[in-house]
Amino acid sequence: MKFRITLMGLLVLIISSVAGQEKIDPNFELYILIGQSNMAGRGVITPEEQLAGNPRVFMLDKDYHWILAKHPLHFDKPKAAGVGPGLAFGVAMAEANPNVTIGLVPCAVGGTSIELWQPGAYDKATKTHPYDDALTRIKEAMKSGTVKGILWHQGEGNSSVQKSKTYLMQLDTLVSRVRKEVGDPNVPFVVGELGRYRPQYALINTELAKVPGLIPVTGLVSSEGLVHKGDSTHLDATSANSLGRRFAEKMIEMQHPHK
Repeated sequence: MKFRITLMGLLVLIISSVAGQEKIDPNFELYILIGQSNMAGRGVITPEEQLAGNPRVFMLDKDYHWILAKHPLHFDKPKAAGVGPGLAFGVAMAEANPNVTIGLVPCAVGGTSIELWQPGAYDKATKTHPYDDALTRIKEAMKSGTVKGILWHQGEGNSSVQKSKTYLMQLDTLVSRVRKEVGDPNVPFVVGELGRYRPQYALINTELAKVPGLIPVTGLVSSEGLVHKGDSTHLDATSANSLGRRFAEKMIEMQHPHK
């Protein structure tokens, strides 16, 4: 019955949008997913993963339609897209609060450095403008709900001694810019550590560890124990799901600090 009610509510949103009378549902909570391939997801989609989801967790697809969230959430590189942390995050958030519906806004683009996450930047590999395209998707999503949090997982593309030196400064700028666009200077922004399986990734993890102390209303989730799928770069499906649940735990902790 709850599933039927949720679908009916979503149908009303769609009809209102078509009629040019968009209504923001206060119980439709939006979460923005940005970063590179480990946010987009490269884990293998098994038959079990195909069944993952929750009737109160939706995703904004590539054509700006709200559909039930499923793997893969992202479409940055269709042939490579797989299991990422986003769906497990959304399910955990829905399970934590039965009174809300979750809207995931996937915007990650594999292979991108943080330099490509600024206005006007163009990614030749995917022929996209990562930041500008994300902003378009966010604005569309906000016609239906309210942004309650932002997840960031990126850094492999900046894991050199030289590039890591300016990483924190660029991330600070990105956080401020996105918060301004969503109209909430205090929306929780949670960053995830890179996998601990390449020595150079420690350079970025060292910078990420400074984020909570430097940028207000931010959190950090650990990658301890997470493993790659055999390529020393991308999380396997089990680890991606674990990371998603860690993102949810931190997000809930930040949203309800006194509980």
